[in-house]
Amino acid sequence: MESAGAYGAGKAGSVAFDPVAFFTHPRTVLRLMSWVFSMVVFSCIVNEGYINIGSERLLCVFNNNADACNFGVTIGVLCFLGSIFFLILDVYFPSISSVKDRRRAVLLDLVFSGFASFLWFVGFCFLANQWQATSPDELPLAQGSDAARATIAFCFFSILTWGYQCLLAMNTFKSISFMEDKQRLLPKSPTTHSLA
Repeated sequence: MESAGAYGAGKAGSVAFDPVAFFTHPRTVLRLMSWVFSMVVFSCIVNEGYINIGSERLLCVFNNNADACNFGVTIGVLCFLGSIFFLILDVYFPSISSVKDRRRAVLLDLVFSGFASFLWFVGFCFLANQWQATSPDELPLAQGSDAARATIAFCFFSILTWGYQCLLAMNTFKSISFMEDKQRLLPKSPTTHSLA
């Protein structure tokens, strides 16, 4: 690694923003896909995830379990906002000059991506289980069934995108050089001149 700075911190702010390079980077593509997938999940549940059968009360299409719909909407909105936040952080990341702030940003990305992948896995299992337990008699004319299937499918796709983002963040965190800390903790020893 270069001694100029940890993970490019010495070069922070010296490179202009390149939108083509940014939008073709795998991390950005994954974040945009995660953003779209989370939007599909919560919009499918909000638009067609509730039905009313002979009453004014809305029932969730997932086995009339309101917790299933609430969980899907909550995780979808949370990951939708998280994707936007991390896209903005990725834009500003090259201008962060503090090594500690860079480490915190990458660690925050690692923790959030891992947690989001876990939540999507739980959501996929929960929604698929509730959809399997839903009888056709509860859904007249198969109302909301396409939205429920789309929700389950995009929950699965979200597991993959957030899991891969977690792996990318882990590799980034491992690649951070701790040269500044090493130089601070172990200063260079004075050079000794040999007598010849």
